[in-house]
Amino acid sequence: MTVGISLNAAEAANQIDATVQLATEAAAAGLRSAWFGQTFGADSPQLAALVGRAVPELQVGTSAIPVFGRHPLTVASQALTAQAATHGRYHLGLALGSKLVVEDGFRLPFERPVDRLREFLTAIRPLLETGNVDYRGELLGAATPIPARVTGADAGVPLLVAAMGPRALRVSGELSDGILPFLAGPRALGEHIVPAVTKAAEAAGRPAPRIVALVHGVVTDDVDRVRAETAERLAFYEQIPSYARVIELSGVERAADVAALGDESAIAAEVQRYRDAGATEVVFAGTETAGEENRRRTWAVLGELAGAAG
Repeated sequence: MTVGISLNAAEAANQIDATVQLATEAAAAGLRSAWFGQTFGADSPQLAALVGRAVPELQVGTSAIPVFGRHPLTVASQALTAQAATHGRYHLGLALGSKLVVEDGFRLPFERPVDRLREFLTAIRPLLETGNVDYRGELLGAATPIPARVTGADAGVPLLVAAMGPRALRVSGELSDGILPFLAGPRALGEHIVPAVTKAAEAAGRPAPRIVALVHGVVTDDVDRVRAETAERLAFYEQIPSYARVIELSGVERAADVAALGDESAIAAEVQRYRDAGATEVVFAGTETAGEENRRRTWAVLGELAGAAG
């Protein structure tokens, strides 16, 4: 099992420079991967490519690009470029997005998101594998009268989905290489998410899916204070039905209650709980907002766990 971190240096004087510096420190601590979210700011595949070039010890990935407001041809072009730039260390994550972001931001109707995800995956997979596609779906289409291949990205790009609901998990099991659940505690992961996506993959004749569990967590000696701060930061997700559902399935009421907070032994135990629940990889998020000392302590224990996992 690999252990990594999600990086967000949006508040720095220069986000790109700061991200590369953080990634360098993460690799030095023994972490194995760095992941980058996608909002309306920095372009995640470009950021992953830059970090991957500067810090060759790390696998890099996006977690995750919403399928609304994008087209498979352009996303595949970004992903293949990042894959060539990093010599095979890039991982593409896709997401459904949310009604709030899609309708308020893109001014698009958030309609039939899982159907759009299915068609997006159907179109982008051959692009990532061969650079060619000829697909006409009900919601989108894609073709390559001119090949979309990027030399140097011949190994293809691992394709993951930030899926947690039953239909999205079924589609992801059938058409992707794995999933990127966030705010899904070990209970939700082990009892609902992993069985559903694994069953779908088996039915489709695909290999066992990767389960890259994104965990909001940090080493701290002041759990109460940090949990209160975390509750404020994560309250946004409680408005989104898919997150609200998975938080409830985790056996808690608030997103902050899923966060992994405590000393080094508590964090190590929490990582083991995710591993026991079926996670093949664990990625910690939110560490860069917890203060320099707490971040370094968190990365140190996660690096030790990554080294112990081999």
